Order: sequence, then structure tokens, then C-alpha cells
Amino acid sequence: MRKSRIKMKLSRGEPVLVTTLHLIDPSVYELTSLMGFDGIWMDLEHHTYSVQTASELMRAARVGSADIIARPAKGEFMRMQRLLEAGAQGIMYPRCDDAREAAEVVSWAKFAPIGRRGIDAANPDAPYLSMPLADYIVEANRQTFLIVQIETPEALERVEEIAAVDGVDILLFGPGDFSILSGIPGQMDHERIREAKQRIAEAARSAGKHWGYPVGSVQEAQELLEMGGRFICYQADIVMIKNGLEQVQREMAPLGFTFDNRLA
Repeated sequence: MRKSRIKMKLSRGEPVLVTTLHLIDPSVYELTSLMGFDGIWMDLEHHTYSVQTASELMRAARVGSADIIARPAKGEFMRMQRLLEAGAQGIMYPRCDDAREAAEVVSWAKFAPIGRRGIDAANPDAPYLSMPLADYIVEANRQTFLIVQIETPEALERVEEIAAVDGVDILLFGPGDFSILSGIPGQMDHERIREAKQRIAEAARSAGKHWGYPVGSVQEAQELLEMGGRFICYQADIVMIKNGLEQVQREMAPLGFTFDNRLA
């Protein structure tokens, strides 16, 4: 069974770097994984592609070393299980409300005796009936990790209880949704955002768990590391392509080229 690069590095106290891929060209997944990123954030909460498409993208990523972190929508038990069977090493669970919900998600992601995940073993995660069932269950529980997102003010008030749930590996702050639901949309330097990060950091430290959040700059990544966070999400393919295209326009405009930029 494929071992999780992220779990291995976190177990040694090393930071991990994850980038987000929104485009559904397998070449992008293949390239990113071959370049040695620790993980690829695959977002099926906010995008419309199917589990079948996700499976093809994971297959492309397996030529390299990156873990796949799949984010289903809140409450999607069956989709989450299929993403694990397709080969995702990690599940990022959004909008977790409380410890009860966190424990339920653990039960979906882990086989007994830890949880109640259903068995198949004929899919890429096993892979393809190549392991004795008892060995597969133990190894799947060991290599699969669960990221629980703290995205609401209500969840922040319960973060210590959520962090204490056995089977939750990583707490991930969602500053975008948190800022909107706190009445400060997009104000990432707001005091409430800073206080939320500090509280999550302390909850993770007390529970012996890892934590992090999406960062917008190298400086912000450094600040996260200094706060004890080891799970860093940085950049996305859409952003990098847009930045690159804007650079082309800036470089060529002095030569007389003009652009009908409808995003400007």
C-alpha cells in the first residue's frame, strides 16, 4: 500500500507543503507530483467534477510522490469513502461543527476497531486485492489521515473538544469562510482572525495534533511555522496561471500590444 508522505513527515515534526489544483488535466497532477510536493489539495466541495474524474487525476499523481488530499462537501459519507478507495491518502473535511461530528467523520474514514468504514479492497488503495485483508485494514488505518476544518465562529468555540477527538490528525483553519461568517469578509489581518489562529494553535498543541491554514505569502508561511503550525497550504494552479498571463501582458504592453482584458 502506498505510504503517506505527509504522515511520515509530520511524525518527524517536519513541515509539509500542499498546493491546490483546480484544473482537471491529468498532466497537471502528474507534473506536480513528479516535482515532489508533499500533497495536492483536490477540492470536490467547490468544484463540479465527478469521483470518476477525481480517480483519473489521482492515478496521474501516483507516478510521483505527492499525497492526494480530497475535500468532499460536508456530510458526504459515500463520496468520501469512494475517494479513499480511489487512492486519496487524506480527507479534508469542511465546516466541522463540533466533536460529535469530528468523531463521526473519523468513523467514516477508518476501519474497525477505530471506525466503521466499509471494505472493498479491489480499488487502487489496497491496491487491487494485492494485500491480505487483515494487513490492508491495519495499513489503511495507519496511512490515512483526517484534516478537520475550523471555519465558523461556533466551531472555534469548540475547537479544544474537536482537537481532542482520537483520529483527527490535523486542524485546518479556514479564514475565508470564517471572515465572512464573522462579518469581516476578506479582512485577513483582522484581530478576530489573529485570535482564531492563536486559539487553534493552542488547541492543537494541547491535544498533540498538527494544524495549519492556507497562506498567501512566504512571510505568512514563516509566521505559521513560528506559531507551531506544520501544515502549510500555498498557491493554486488557477492563481499561478493568472499571475503568469498578467506578467506576459505587463512585459509585452510596452511593445504596443493591447489586450481586451475582461477581468481587469
